Amino acid sequence: MIELQSIIKTYGSYTALHGLNLSVPAGEIFGFIGPNGAGKTTTIKIIGGIMAPTAGTVRIAGIDMARDPVAAKQRIGFIPDRPYLYEKLTGLEFLQFTADVYRVSPDVFGEKALALLEMFALAEWGEELIESYSHGMKQRLIMCAALLHDPEVLVVDEPMVGLDPVAIRMVKNLFRELAARGITVFMSTHTLAVAEDICDRIGIIHRGRLIAEGALDDLRKDMAGGAPNLEAVFINLTQAPGENPVADRPT
Repeated sequence: MIELQSIIKTYGSYTALHGLNLSVPAGEIFGFIGPNGAGKTTTIKIIGGIMAPTAGTVRIAGIDMARDPVAAKQRIGFIPDRPYLYEKLTGLEFLQFTADVYRVSPDVFGEKALALLEMFALAEWGEELIESYSHGMKQRLIMCAALLHDPEVLVVDEPMVGLDPVAIRMVKNLFRELAARGITVFMSTHTLAVAEDICDRIGIIHRGRLIAEGALDDLRKDMAGGAPNLEAVFINLTQAPGENPVADRPT
């Protein structure tokens, strides 16, 4: 469902991605982790069609992003780490706006929007202005909007930021349910425990290169002497000799 072939991204003389190759099939939850500045956000923006690569090919559900960006983006639900919303709209008005962008049929919008608001514990806030929402509520509204058009691919950047423990458990279960229905979930996160808990495979990016990829058990076994958890794998692969593993540990 997601195919990246030889993706290069440069900013002037700086190269953020060095020929990135990655394939994520339907129904997989793929965790994408790396230190700050490793290229995670750049990769996510390229997958979502927000940014064009300097070179290389992006395909979403077999559609070339460069050749038919509208069709490719229609297959994607995008959840950013910071929800930027039209705060003078109500929650329902924002969902209506999103539905219009994605050409969701008016015949199904009402029932679907209310079901999503109910799922994300926002039903009582649908008629309230978004400016009155907490950060966690805004994050949950963005998730409603991302799922409104039944995307085949869900791209998520730091999905648990600002969510309380109940909402975190709900989102984890939701991702598992989506994957079981054949939807691809591409999730970038610094919360390694979340990646350990729900991801089928994990990719580790460092300095613009994918340095490891596979199921958690395989990544652990690949370490000399084995590794007890994902944190140990991450530190072992991304820590230069002499660096302080505590100071640079992801949160």
